[in-house]
Amino acid sequence: MYRRLFTWLVVGSTALLLIPAALAVGVHVRVEGKTRNIFGSTEPTLNVQANALDALDSASVAGEFYYHVTQASFGPYVDQIGRYVAGGSSGWVFKLNGVSPPVGANAVTLKDGDRVLWYYATFGAAGGPPTLVLQSTKKRNCYRVLAQDDQGKTKAARGARLHVGSRSVPARVGTACLGPHRGLVIATLEGAVRSNALR
Repeated sequence: MYRRLFTWLVVGSTALLLIPAALAVGVHVRVEGKTRNIFGSTEPTLNVQANALDALDSASVAGEFYYHVTQASFGPYVDQIGRYVAGGSSGWVFKLNGVSPPVGANAVTLKDGDRVLWYYATFGAAGGPPTLVLQSTKKRNCYRVLAQDDQGKTKAARGARLHVGSRSVPARVGTACLGPHRGLVIATLEGAVRSNALR
C-alpha cells in the first residue's frame, strides 16, 4: 500500500509540474527602454503562461532585468522596468501585435505567435510615440522602416535612420540600403520608439 501511495504521489507531482509548461504559449517578446533595448531586440520566442504581464515576467527571467508592479485602482500597473520609474506623463506601456489594448496587461490573453512589445513612452497632447517596425525588402541588404500608431496603423517613417555597428544611414523616405554588412540592423527616429532588430 505504501509503495502504491508513493508511486501515486510521484506521478501526481510530476503531472502537476508538467501542467504549467503544457499551458504555456510561445510568444515573441521585446522590451525597449528609454535609451536602449533592454531585452529581445530580435523578438525571441518565450514560453509565457497567459497574458502580457506574464510575457514581461518571462523576459525578466530570461534577460535578468528588474521590473516592478504596483497595485492601482484599475489593477496591476508596471511602474518600473530597469532603472526608469514611471512618473508624470512618462511610463511603461505595451502593445500586442502592434496595437495598444484598451485593458491592462493582466487582462490580455495571449496565443501562440503573438508579439508583445513593452516600451517606455512619454505622452503628450497627441498621445504616445509611434513604435518603429523594421522590415526586409526583396532587394538584398535593403530595409523598410514603418511608424506604427497605437491602433496598429503604419506609414513610412520618413527621416528614420538605419544603424548597424558604427554605421548610420538615413532612410529619408522610409527605405534605405546598407550594402554588405555584418551584425544586427535597427532603426531610430526622433520621437519614436526604436525598432526591432534584423540581420
